[in-house]
Amino acid sequence: MKVIVIGLGSMGKRRIRLLRKYDPSIRIFGIDTNEERRRLCEKEYGIETGASLEEIFSSHEPACAFICTSPLSHHKIITECLEKRMHVFAELNLVSDDYDKNILLAKDKNLVLFLSSTFLYREEIKKMKEILQESNGCVNYTYHVGQYLPDWHPWESYKDFFVGDKRSNGCREIFAIELPWIIDTFGDITKVDVMKNKISSLEIGYNDNYFVMIQHNTGHKGLMAVDVVSRKAVRNMEVFGENLYMSWDGSPTGLKVYDYNEKKETYVNLYHEIDQLDGYSSFIVENAYYNEIVSFFNAIRDNHTPIYSFEKDKEVLKIIDGIEA
Repeated sequence: MKVIVIGLGSMGKRRIRLLRKYDPSIRIFGIDTNEERRRLCEKEYGIETGASLEEIFSSHEPACAFICTSPLSHHKIITECLEKRMHVFAELNLVSDDYDKNILLAKDKNLVLFLSSTFLYREEIKKMKEILQESNGCVNYTYHVGQYLPDWHPWESYKDFFVGDKRSNGCREIFAIELPWIIDTFGDITKVDVMKNKISSLEIGYNDNYFVMIQHNTGHKGLMAVDVVSRKAVRNMEVFGENLYMSWDGSPTGLKVYDYNEKKETYVNLYHEIDQLDGYSSFIVENAYYNEIVSFFNAIRDNHTPIYSFEKDKEVLKIIDGIEA
């Protein structure tokens, strides 16, 4: 099989590495307008690269495309790939531009249109959902996710990549990462109440912190604190109710459940092997990114239904629009 990876930044390189792990026989091509990125990927991964989709497609006609460019550029690239009869794997979009058009186009051409939602593939999150379902009764949760914006990509200015843009801002990206699994775990959101403002000296044209109170249709409710100002990168969750207390620090080994009979907390071990790259936060687990790739190819080869979709993301983005409004 021939696959193209469009966008050879940090995420594109991750997908190349994991594609190689998934199936070494896959022939990978890279596309990026930045010549230095192309040369680096040619040297590091031994792949052929080009500056445009047309340049690679005309010679090789790949079957699949992984779109790893900045989110605001995704919709046009998705359309172009679908029109060339390629199955599409897209990273987070953050905006719903051309969603309806591309959903229909994929259906018309009988192609897989797959959207990344990596945290839905995390073992800790799947386990939290399982524990919650077994506990009976309603719970509350508090969840703080934050990291100082200049630390996101320390090798470049935050003003030079997509989180500096108001439409694809840093807080919006956090909500787009977290809300799909929050909804999947606790239930559809029926109401939100929001407090937000800007408290930092960051040169951004959007709010840098949010407190969001959430009501779910299941009776569960939560408080999310989301920001791009926390000088320590944090992902801290507490879930509490009459029959359950559990906490998670965002790491693959950080899920704990309180045994109220024994009066002690115990760690929940979930991984035989944890794949993490040097230089990344402990929150970044390669296993989940790999599992998404497996799901994508299962959808192509065996017609499996992915656990996330553009249709679901369209509803999540409406919620985020409401939070930002």
